[in-house]
Amino acid sequence: MQILITGGLGFIGSNLVKHILKAHPDYNIVNLDAVTYAGHFENLEDIAFDSRYKFVKGRVEDAALVNQIVSGEKFGPIDGIINVAAETHVDRSITDPAAFVHSNVLGTQVLLEAAFEHSMRNGEPRQPIRYVQVSTDEVYGSLGPTGYFTEQTPLSPNSPYSASKAGADMLCRAYFHTYGMPTLITRCSNNYGPYQFPEKLIPLFIMNVMQGKSVPVYGDGLNVRDWLHVEDHCQAIDLVFHKGSPGEVYNIGGNNERKNIEITKLILRELGRGEELINYVEDRLGHDRRYAIDSTKIQKELGWKPAYTFETGIHETIEWYRNNQSWLKSVLQHSEKSESTANTACCSEMKTEPAKALSK
Repeated sequence: MQILITGGLGFIGSNLVKHILKAHPDYNIVNLDAVTYAGHFENLEDIAFDSRYKFVKGRVEDAALVNQIVSGEKFGPIDGIINVAAETHVDRSITDPAAFVHSNVLGTQVLLEAAFEHSMRNGEPRQPIRYVQVSTDEVYGSLGPTGYFTEQTPLSPNSPYSASKAGADMLCRAYFHTYGMPTLITRCSNNYGPYQFPEKLIPLFIMNVMQGKSVPVYGDGLNVRDWLHVEDHCQAIDLVFHKGSPGEVYNIGGNNERKNIEITKLILRELGRGEELINYVEDRLGHDRRYAIDSTKIQKELGWKPAYTFETGIHETIEWYRNNQSWLKSVLQHSEKSESTANTACCSEMKTEPAKALSK
């Protein structure tokens, strides 16, 4: 089997690529990644020369490139697609919503259309391409102090990021109901673990504390998230891809609810620093108060359950960052270069083609 994994140089994507190759030695993987500030070749250095792994630089919105891959023209037939590619940072979505719509919504539609075109519409004698959309619990909105998100919870996204992911989910639903495509959706809680770019809470705070810098806690720090180790997430995606029922949604949670301030203090203790490094900052716009997932469905139907306790997972994660500071330095340098290049390109475009730039 050959699987197209999009966003395979990112945090979840790179962990998923390695998980699939380890769990299924006879599989081949094509990794399509745009190599943005959050995608790093360092994440897959250990499998870069594996004959079962192929890399293509490009964006999921590039219909010509996506069709070339999915048609089999480039590497042979694609049997399945797992879409992990996405703009994911909520803060960035607040300042630049258009980028999230372009990548998360249009990119998903391009992938779905290519899968449909090359396995169903044109009448080729082959199985339909199986498609998994990796989504987020943020599409459900915000919970009160009690209750859990189930697969029947109405979608109520509160940020441009979560709205773009909800839009992508609806496209997957539409391709299943309209065309009979075998699409599946997973919605996970907050991930943590190795290779996460330090703009998210856990790796950012670990990095800052190791460098003796303050840690910026939004608002009162009492926002609650359910934390899922990335390896548990990859195992769940693997199961959904192989055994999930087309058209279904599967919630994936770690059963590890923690307040942000609890996570902050735990990291400080683990690294031997005091609470004087905590810096309460103005709350994020539209900041959801609590997320919590009911993952009963995937546990009952597919036999999945998280292997990591939060105590074990967070300790291992902190140790990983302590022992991989060269990786941290390298990806930060790459990020700065990527951001600088993007800004230069944007300024150049605005000077030469102002109408086109303003339309983006």
